[in-house]
Amino acid sequence: MSSPSPVRKRRVFYIPGYDPIHPRRYRELYRKEGAEQARISGYDITLSPKTTDKGKGRYGWNVKGRIDGETTETTFDVLVWSDIVRDSMEQGILGTYAQLVRTAWAYIASGALWRLMRLRKGPVIAALYPVGFLIVQLLIALLVGHLIGAGLSSATQLLPLGQESTSFAAHRMIAHMAYWLGLIPTAWGLLTWFKAKDNKFFAYYLMHDYAYSARHKGANPPELEARMAEFTDEIAAALTEDYDELLVVGHSSGAHLGVSILSDLIRQGRVPRDGPTLSFLSLGQVVPMVSFLPKAHRLRADLHYLCTRDELTWVDVTAPGDGCAFALCDPVTVSGVAPEGQKSPLVLSAAFTQTLSPERWKELRWRFFRLHFQYLCAFDRPGDYDYFQITAGPQTLGQRFEGRPPSPSMITAPVNKFTDMAA
Repeated sequence: MSSPSPVRKRRVFYIPGYDPIHPRRYRELYRKEGAEQARISGYDITLSPKTTDKGKGRYGWNVKGRIDGETTETTFDVLVWSDIVRDSMEQGILGTYAQLVRTAWAYIASGALWRLMRLRKGPVIAALYPVGFLIVQLLIALLVGHLIGAGLSSATQLLPLGQESTSFAAHRMIAHMAYWLGLIPTAWGLLTWFKAKDNKFFAYYLMHDYAYSARHKGANPPELEARMAEFTDEIAAALTEDYDELLVVGHSSGAHLGVSILSDLIRQGRVPRDGPTLSFLSLGQVVPMVSFLPKAHRLRADLHYLCTRDELTWVDVTAPGDGCAFALCDPVTVSGVAPEGQKSPLVLSAAFTQTLSPERWKELRWRFFRLHFQYLCAFDRPGDYDYFQITAGPQTLGQRFEGRPPSPSMITAPVNKFTDMAA
């Protein structure tokens, strides 16, 4: 039996998570980490600019990989929705605290929070972190404001008090005014300072992230649905071009977008029989944070549908060391929508404690947000998961993991209360 033909040309569509940053960060991450992985693993990766008409086409880059004696050319496109993310983050301080109340109520009142904790406590703690830390910020601001206000109020006691009752009443009014003039500006100033330092705390950023899904109780907002339709059209067009593999990569929140986009693509009959091999790699997924909400009918229906399809290979990679992902949770079964004959995804562990040296793991262990991006980075003790061999190597996703069983610690408990799906 002849061996499969190597992949000579590949197209990758990368779907970021909830990220307001320009997509060039992903190019620079790929360039830096790809060079490091190539050095460690003994192959060669070269990046070059993507050639498109000025002002046209997606942001991306080209990759030439020389791996296992084969040369593969890959074109990367980033499916950008960072503008939608930035718009959703323009809430201000008061708007963010209003989001906090609405989001906490959405998860607590629906019972989703308690069910999510039965899967993995890590991502639930990550979800509770911005709630708790924003409350702590508010309490600190109010406490410091109270102390300043009380000090100003006490200082008014030094003012001379007249003999008449009206002078006493005026004195008390001045004391009250001094208190509030100390408390409000001080508290607001501290809250503004905390917000300005959010690139260190990530409380506002994470609050906006969880609030974006909770706002519509798991349904996609109209602007996101419109953007996903654009992505579907672009992937469909690429499937008619001369590639050996078309690989969709969804990271974090981008994973559940990928599920719906690919479901639409297949439902619409836009996957040609003689076209490129279609592959889907979901990384660090947080699908249950959305699928466990009451109005996530669309996502649950797409999970139910996509997991049975032969038109693509779907591999889901997470790691227990990633506290922001639902590690080793089959997103279909835990969402309670697994049908008879489920075929995918193949759930695998990136096994950070094994694929990172003890020294590297010690360095990264408590850097939770950095670990959430480790799937896109180099491993100094690489296993069979290698992002750069997958995206720039001569094997399709299916060839690379053919015959591989799912990780033995896979979680399949169907704990979701809401299992109704869109028609």
